[in-house]
Amino acid sequence: MANPDPNRFLRRLPIVVGGLGAVLLLINRLQSPELTESQARADVLGVILSAVLILTGLIWQQVQPRTPDTVELVGEKVFFLAEDLSDAVKTELAWASHLLLTNTVTRCVVVYYQGKVLLRRGILGEKSDVTPGAILKRVLEKHKPVYLVDLKVYPGRVEFDYLPGNTQGVICQPIGEEGVLILGAHAPRSYTKQDENWIAGIADKLAVTLK
Repeated sequence: MANPDPNRFLRRLPIVVGGLGAVLLLINRLQSPELTESQARADVLGVILSAVLILTGLIWQQVQPRTPDTVELVGEKVFFLAEDLSDAVKTELAWASHLLLTNTVTRCVVVYYQGKVLLRRGILGEKSDVTPGAILKRVLEKHKPVYLVDLKVYPGRVEFDYLPGNTQGVICQPIGEEGVLILGAHAPRSYTKQDENWIAGIADKLAVTLK
């Protein structure tokens, strides 16, 4: 189930306060038998303040970024490392995956290198094998990352059947020329440009380690 936007009340608050102020001004005016100069000045000031609050609220609705809706990924918690890896490589993969899972919206990590799965970590589906489809093959051939911002709208999502079925976003980041770092997120459009740069840096470091 998607989580509601936690900032929605904050964005609506100026509109509510401004509207309430305008209503109270109107009630006060209707209940006043005579209009004094001081009351007229106060009414004008109140109308201006209410209008400013309402306008601010409307602007916030458009300008303030909304936190992407998140889902609870369906799958099992997994931490798999290929047995034939050296202790140094296992440590490096464990470190990199831990950073990604704890500092980004990433909820599952798969490292595919030289036709073999070296690591699976996070919430993952039952299937453990990775069969490269069109998207993964393109990353391996062109050595350029692919970010699927909202996985459900891409027909090619079927090739990611080793990830949870309700994975919201996927990044396929090349590891050198022979591998791919595959990340699954629990929210669409949730990786920032800074996240992408950081992920690229981690993949470059893994490429050196795995050579």
